[in-house]
Amino acid sequence: MHNLVKENPDVIFASIAYRVGIFGYIHLSHLPDGSDYPDAQNLGPMDQMMALKWIHENIAGFGGDPDNVTIFGESAGAGSVTTLPLVEGSHKYINRVIAQSGGPSITISTEEAIGCTNEVMEILGCKTVADLNKVDAEKLLQASAVTGLRIGPERDGKYLPLDPYEAYANGAVKDIEILHGCNKDEMNYFVHLMGPELFEMWFADRKTRRIAGLPDEDKERIKSFCDSVEGENYEKGSRLFSQLWFNATHIRLSEEQTKAGGKSYTYYFTPESSLPYMKCGHATELASVLKHPEETVFTGRAYDETFSKTMRKMWVQFAKTGDPSLSADISPDGKAHEWPLYDRENRKVMVFDEFNIHPEKESVIKIIDWDNIYPLTRYFYL
Repeated sequence: MHNLVKENPDVIFASIAYRVGIFGYIHLSHLPDGSDYPDAQNLGPMDQMMALKWIHENIAGFGGDPDNVTIFGESAGAGSVTTLPLVEGSHKYINRVIAQSGGPSITISTEEAIGCTNEVMEILGCKTVADLNKVDAEKLLQASAVTGLRIGPERDGKYLPLDPYEAYANGAVKDIEILHGCNKDEMNYFVHLMGPELFEMWFADRKTRRIAGLPDEDKERIKSFCDSVEGENYEKGSRLFSQLWFNATHIRLSEEQTKAGGKSYTYYFTPESSLPYMKCGHATELASVLKHPEETVFTGRAYDETFSKTMRKMWVQFAKTGDPSLSADISPDGKAHEWPLYDRENRKVMVFDEFNIHPEKESVIKIIDWDNIYPLTRYFYL
């Protein structure tokens, strides 16, 4: 973040801390003594809301404008910044949203949250909240590893809506401008991290836990999609969950926000890493957005600096004005870049190709499988 701040001294940046993992998202109210903990499942976003309130009340003292606040995040952070505007009373603290590779699909139902809690309780041999309070925090954290990527904000119908997409479609966020998008090969990050064999095991477990219980017509959709994927075995799972967790998340968000009359600027990031299996995986855009080309843990190489600077300029321009478009005189690459709003007829997105930033229709670059994958967005975090 330091380099991004240094490059944009007229922008005030504030980073917040909040409870994560099981400490910020654990359902307790179903336990015998859980009635005193009705909101434990969403302590993470509650912390975030308190931080936004503090920023609203204090940022002027640091030279900031409390009436022009853009919240932005990546991955789980993108899930956070796209669900926070759905919290009652949040709009006084939020003017714009930038979400990179994540959205409201990264939430779980009450039933799923209770299931995660029960798994952890069984591992620890606990029956009550009182039992949990006696467990060392490190031991609790280790036990929660069993939940893997299945824990997160709960769609409890109280703090967060039961259907965030429906809330977007009904105009809950139409007065907030959104810039968001995904990377070309999101799940390849996990292939790189785990290795192909372990990733295939994860995919098999996910199919057993989540996909096996779907109606036959939806299982057939998934089979049809996977059968169309060419390449190594792991690529079926990688491509499928890139679509389910990222591509579909952002296109659905664009569709619903636009349907409600809101503004959505959507992007598709394509430069490829030099790391094994990574391609254009999850988080590969961070080095460009945060101005840290030396941080090659996700990229394996430094991306073109003019390209990266132009991308950053669009992010900052959006935060300042609500429109990320650049005229040639302020664009680092000397070219004008008109970023069209997403609309449900043309579905144009901004493609961040390393040497050709340009708008394109989704139907040309085919970000999502509309027949097989888009209908599955109703299941959220498959």
